[in-house]
Amino acid sequence: MRMRRAVVGVGVGLLLAAAPVMAHHAFSAEFDINKPFKLRGILTQWEMINPHSWFHFDVKDESGTVVTWMIEGGSPNQLIKQGVTKRTLAIGTEMIIEGYQAKDGTNKGVGRNLVLADGRRLFLGGEANLPDKKPGGK
Repeated sequence: MRMRRAVVGVGVGLLLAAAPVMAHHAFSAEFDINKPFKLRGILTQWEMINPHSWFHFDVKDESGTVVTWMIEGGSPNQLIKQGVTKRTLAIGTEMIIEGYQAKDGTNKGVGRNLVLADGRRLFLGGEANLPDKKPGGK
C-alpha cells in the first residue's frame, strides 16, 4: 500500500511539474499577439545561448530617447539554419525588428523577422505559425 501511494504521489508530482514547463514554451504565456511591433534599432549585444537567443537593440522611442529592447529569438542551431549568424548580424548593425511585445508591456518581445538594410528578411523563430498578421501594422 505504501509503495502504491508513493508511485501515485510521484506520478501526480510529475504531471503538476509539466504544466510550468509547457507554459514556458507557449507563445501566449509571455507574449501578446495583439501587441505587434516594428522597430528600427541598432544591435548592441547578442546572446547566442540555448534554449533561446537574445538580441539587444538600442531603439529611439517616440520622444527621441534611446531605450534598449530585448528580443528573444530561436535557438542558436535554428538561427544558423535561417542564415542568422554573427557574420550576417554584426554588433552595430541597424535593422528593422518585427515581433510581438511582452504581455507586461516592457521593452521586451519575441522576434519574428529582422529586416536588413539590403532588404533581406531573416526569420528569428518567433511563432512562424501565427496568422499572417503584419507586425507593427494596424
